[in-house]
Amino acid sequence: MLVTKKAPAFQAKAFYQGQVKQVALEDFKGKWVVLCFYPGDFTFV
Repeated sequence: MLVTKKAPAFQAKAFYQGQVKQVALEDFKGKWVVLCFYPGDFTFV
């Protein structure tokens, strides 16, 4: 993905307001969203 390109629709668990919740990209339609991806986060690589 490149900056300014649309991300594919997805759902994921997120920690929000002290709880783990299921969120979807569609939940943020019409709002600014920054997506960060860490492919090797929490690994021993």
